[in-house]
Amino acid sequence: MAGNDEIRAAAQGTAPVPLSVLDLVTVGAGRTATDALRTSVKIAKLAENRGFNRYWVAEHHSMPGVASSSPAVILAHLAAHTERIRLGSGGVMLPNHAPLVIAEQFGTLEAMAPGRIDLGLGRAPGTDGATAAALRRTDRLNEGADDFPQQLAELTRFLDDDFPDGHPYARIHAVPGPVQATSPGGVQSPHRPPIWLLGSSGFSARLAGVLGLPFAFAHHFSAQNTVPALDLYRESFKPSAVLSSPYALIGVSALAADEEKEARRQVLAAALNMVRLRTGRPGLVPTPEEAETYAFSAMEREFVDSWNANVIHGTADEVRAGLDDLQKRTGADELMLTANAHTAEIRLRSYELVADAYGLPLG
Repeated sequence: MAGNDEIRAAAQGTAPVPLSVLDLVTVGAGRTATDALRTSVKIAKLAENRGFNRYWVAEHHSMPGVASSSPAVILAHLAAHTERIRLGSGGVMLPNHAPLVIAEQFGTLEAMAPGRIDLGLGRAPGTDGATAAALRRTDRLNEGADDFPQQLAELTRFLDDDFPDGHPYARIHAVPGPVQATSPGGVQSPHRPPIWLLGSSGFSARLAGVLGLPFAFAHHFSAQNTVPALDLYRESFKPSAVLSSPYALIGVSALAADEEKEARRQVLAAALNMVRLRTGRPGLVPTPEEAETYAFSAMEREFVDSWNANVIHGTADEVRAGLDDLQKRTGADELMLTANAHTAEIRLRSYELVADAYGLPLG
């Protein structure tokens, strides 16, 4: 069972709380998925060298501009290129997968990078309904979301190898996992990936609180629900073997650039990408030049303005001030930054500027 030391961390430099990275493995126009994955390695190395706490990747499907359909595969790749930073899913969409498969995948990751793996779980499909149906081999999509607590309980038992006697799965074991310690001559790692619940509304907030689990909220695309969800999590929280008190992380869209104008250009391009996604036209992340010449309709412009109001962007000092204010308003215990931009260089520079602004350590 994971403990507080695998969840809580100390803030670095002058940051108010630990800072982490959420990587959507975005693919820009004129770039390939290979380029995007190479960028992920570069950002993970930078994050590790600059004292960021964790590096998570999110599960998405059928989106040309997001190359993160297989979090476990990407995390294995990142584990091979890092040594200290925590790696995890932000998250794996549990209804898309059999709990045993997830337990096996993350048990394998834990064996690759002992004590460094987080298992963040969501109950949304991470895609549109038709794709979700193809993933799950069923068109009864509501069933998956409604069954989330039961699926979570099953996954937890596979990870802990503690189904009770008489249970249909009592003789089934997730390997790598605790069963290896009970085999003749067996020695098992003391670590088990801690489970986080992810959400953008109150359902997972309440469930995480009742179960005494850490909670990660998707502020980057559901900002209006952040404070209510965090309040609900804290009000519902019951101490557990995992946590003695609540621990809430929020995902934040944040982009720092050397000049404010450049930050605005990059953020506009990312917003155009969201316009296309929300209107059923998903594609690669457009260039800033394309976004600047795009003829936004009145409705699209309204969406862009609303979307970008929740993206903290500008110079390093402006982003630091925005992050400080957000942390004070929400009381978040950790901030997980996602820098969405067309090019790798801009994304890398953003994390570097934020690290410098807070005086995060080098090396």
